[in-house]
Order: sequence, then structure tokens, then C-alpha cells
Amino acid sequence: MQKQHSSNENSKANTGNKPIKKVVIAGGGTAGWMAAAALTKLLGKNLEVVLVESDEIGTVGVGEATIPTLHIFHRLLGIKEQDVMAATNATFKLGISFENWHDVGKDYIHSFGFLGKDCWACGFQHFWLKGQQRGIVSEIGDYCTEHLAAREGRFAVLPNQDYNHAYHMDATLYAKFLRVIAEKHGITRIEGKISDVLQHEDTGNISGLKLMSGELVEGDLFLDCTGFRAMLIEGTLNTGFDDWSHWLPCDSAIAVQTKTTEKTIPYTRSIARDSGWQWRIPLQSRTGNGIVFCSKYMSDEDAKATLMNNIEGEPLTDPRVIKFRTGSRRKTWHKNCVAIGLSSGFLEPLESTSIHLIQRGIVRLLQMFPSQGIVEEDINEFNEQTRTETENIRDFIVLHYKVTDRTDTRFWRYCKNMSVPASLQHRIDMFDASGKVYKHGNELFGESSWIQVMMGQGLAPKQYHPIVDMMEDEELEHFLGNIKLKAKQKVANLPDHYDFVQNYCKSKML
Repeated sequence: MQKQHSSNENSKANTGNKPIKKVVIAGGGTAGWMAAAALTKLLGKNLEVVLVESDEIGTVGVGEATIPTLHIFHRLLGIKEQDVMAATNATFKLGISFENWHDVGKDYIHSFGFLGKDCWACGFQHFWLKGQQRGIVSEIGDYCTEHLAAREGRFAVLPNQDYNHAYHMDATLYAKFLRVIAEKHGITRIEGKISDVLQHEDTGNISGLKLMSGELVEGDLFLDCTGFRAMLIEGTLNTGFDDWSHWLPCDSAIAVQTKTTEKTIPYTRSIARDSGWQWRIPLQSRTGNGIVFCSKYMSDEDAKATLMNNIEGEPLTDPRVIKFRTGSRRKTWHKNCVAIGLSSGFLEPLESTSIHLIQRGIVRLLQMFPSQGIVEEDINEFNEQTRTETENIRDFIVLHYKVTDRTDTRFWRYCKNMSVPASLQHRIDMFDASGKVYKHGNELFGESSWIQVMMGQGLAPKQYHPIVDMMEDEELEHFLGNIKLKAKQKVANLPDHYDFVQNYCKSKML
């Protein structure tokens, strides 16, 4: 794609300090239409928003599992849960089952919600660890309602309930749902392929998008939602990319949809294979399947065979190969361009964080929206917050690969022996030595998440916090037993997940 420079008849008008009156979103898909819906709904009265997309360009469209933070986005937009779930063929998600990750035949669940009950000095895991030494506990998931409900296939939305659930949904249908909202609030959609990106001669800012048809779409602020192509943020502005593939070596995925053959379960399945892992995401009328793998250790054909030999139900689509590189743009906001979604970087979908990162980019932009003109300090803060959040998520995903007992293939031996970021190594070492975990500021994953994955992957702390010894064994047994009983009672009163979905948010496709 050839870049062009626009004429500069009014140099002052072309600086980054002019008020932002028109936003141009390059690309549709989940990222583009989430941004369009939010901008038009929340800022649309004082802003012109234009989205450019081509029906000829497909989207990745496999980000079909979410995490509970999506509730925040839906509340901002006034979206009712039943409406979006019925429109997107959705089911509920209470966590992820990690199968064969610790070792072949060893499984665990990373659930939403909170483990047990903490005290002022230490987390619940310390009480559980002492209970384990005394032989008076069962698996740690028995002390978490969401964990137990996931295993038993139960779920309900109850009054005053904590929003510790997420969704499995059709990402393509989700984009269509959000498009309706954006159109209701005045979005202008332009159909067409982008042929050139124009820049101001004096500032280097983007001035417009030239389409194959010859049409020119000008704007003040541009959102790059062009996916892996990153046509604006990288193809034009050359922002730079930090490659994290030495920590996250998988670089390929194959996706296929199948007919549903059984009652839907309220969790995602992540099944470790010889050189990567397979996902299974249950929607109401079909199942999303795929395999994420490292091409250094597995060919596309072998990966396809592994996937197709391990699916259930009749295939509804042909297997589709997707190539990617894990890492992050060095700047997600550069000049007058903000990268949202895959154009800003990519962390593989192991913990279903892709849509969350889209949401966070949009909300952060709304909070720092440059209505009176772009300010460099705001850009720097936006990029710093994005970097901190992304690196925290990166570390959490790398943890699954690093802390493992698997040595049965070259891929898993590499993962087990690879060096990891110092920030992650510190967390591993601290938990291993003392059972302590922590959460800084606005980090996405809380203590319960780190505990479940570290213990699930086989990391056993060498000691617990001494305050636990203030409890006599009988008191500790009562404390632990009461928490477990309450979780069991709550779950026993929940209906079957499949039955609840059919009554609460039956898909429009059924």
C-alpha cells in the first residue's frame, strides 16, 4: 500500500491540537463495531463517527469466549444480557478447564469468582494449605461457588448476584448486534477497501483514507481496527512491534465449527496437545473448535489432522488456518491514530482476553478523549497504561506454559525450560516459597486466578502464612467446612445450565 501526503493549505488546522470533531474507524469486525457502538452512544451528539469496512475482507472471528469484565461494557451501552445472548447464540461461562496442561491426564479448572474467605493478613490459600497438611480439605475448587457450579453444569442469574460469569458467543453475530446500536445512534458506514493512507506533510498525522473507489474519507482521529494488517498504526506510522514469541511460541491456529452433540456446559475446554492446545467453546446451536500450535514443532497438516480427529459433531465449516505473531505495538496511540484490537498486538486466546483488550482500549480512549485537541501527555499515559495491562496478561498466559511437568514432546520441553519475564519469575518464586500472591492496581487477573493456575499447573508452596497457626485444628476444620458447605448449598439450588439458557436467552437461531 502506497502512502500519500495531503496538501497543506492550512498548516494550523493540520496540527494535532485542533478539536476532534470527526472520528474515522478503519475496519469492522468485533473491534470496529465495539468502538463504533461506544463512540456513537456515549459521545455521538458532539461527534461525527464514520466506519470504513469491506464485505470482501473477512475477520478472524474466533474470539468466541469472554471474561466477566464485558458486563462493564454492556452496562455503559445499556445492553440487556438476555438480548445480547439471544442475538449471539450465547451460553454462560464460569471458567476454563485446562486438560493435560500440568501433565498428561492431569486437569484443573480456572474459575471466575473468589476462593474461600481471606483475612486481613493473608489469602484463603494459606488456610487451605494448612488444612491440606492436616488432611482435612478436598480440592481447592470445592471452596468456590463458580468452580463447583462449572463442574456440575449448573447456573442461574439471581437477584443481587455478583457478576462472576462471562459468555461463549458468536463473534460475528456480536459485531452485527453492535452495528445495530451504532446505526441507531448515527454511525456512517462506508463500504470499500482502503487503497492508501494519506498523511499531513508537516505533522505526519493521518489526514484521510483513500478507497479503491477513489473516495477520500477524511477525519481528525483515526482508529485502526484493521486486525493483523495494522494498516494505519504500523503500515503507515511505523510504530514498531515488540515480539513475544520466545515466551509465547505458538504462531498458528486452525478453526472449525461443528454441530452441538450434547448439552452445553458452562465453561470453555482447553486441551493441551503435543505442540499446542485445542479449544472447545459450546454455543447454543453449535460448537466452536480450534487448535493453537507452534509451526516449528507441528505442520499445518498435522495440526489439522489432530484437530479433526478430536472434535465431536459434524463439521459445519472447512478448517481455516490463521497465522499470527504474539507481541505488542510499542505505541497503541501514535499521533492521531489509536490501535484497537488485533492491530495493537496479539496475545493468544488461552485466557479469552482478546475482547477484554478491545474493551479496555475503547474505554480508556473514552476516558481520555481529546475533544479539544490531542495532548502528548495523554498519549503517553494511554500507552503506559496499555503496556502495563498487556504485560500483566502476557505474564499470566506465559505461566500456563512455563509451570508444567510435561516433558513428553520437544514443544513442552522448550516451554518448561524457557526463560520468562522477570516480573513473572518473581511471582512464581514468591508463591513457591511462601504461597503469597498479589494484585497491583488495575491488573486484570486477581489473586484467585493466579492461585488456581499456579496450583493447577503443579506449583506447591513450601509454607503458609504463620497467622493461620492462631487457629486450632478444630477451629480450622470448622472454618473450612463451613465455606465448603455454603458453596455446595448454593450450587445445589441452581438449575441445569442448559435448561436455564433455554428459558432465559434462547438463541434466535433455534
